[in-house]
Amino acid sequence: SEALKQDKLLGLKCNECGAVIVPPKMVCLACGSPNLDIVELGGRGEIQTFTVVNVAAEGREDEVPYIIVMVKLDEGPWIMGNLTGIDPGEVTMEIIGKRVKMGHKVFGGDKYSTGEGASPLFSFEN
Repeated sequence: SEALKQDKLLGLKCNECGAVIVPPKMVCLACGSPNLDIVELGGRGEIQTFTVVNVAAEGREDEVPYIIVMVKLDEGPWIMGNLTGIDPGEVTMEIIGKRVKMGHKVFGGDKYSTGEGASPLFSFEN
């Protein structure tokens, strides 16, 4: 969360098989090795799928509608985040495969969280 607030996306790279893991785990998801190093990822990739959220979490009713995308990063892992730069009411399947870059969005706590956090926020590459 703190790295995200500086637009940095951290993952782990396996020194045994080369797989990149996001979010970080104790062992490599591909080969099970614990021999992992922290790496900074580029935060760029392609939209694989999306959904439009119309029902807000309690206390966040002013945020809907919004778009959540699954992005396959250039380094391999898939991550989820919000998408900006397009009207949620007009989004179509045409965004599948589009290139995006990651920034971040800071959000306040709600009744189910411990306070402020950050999440990936994607925008279309120019």
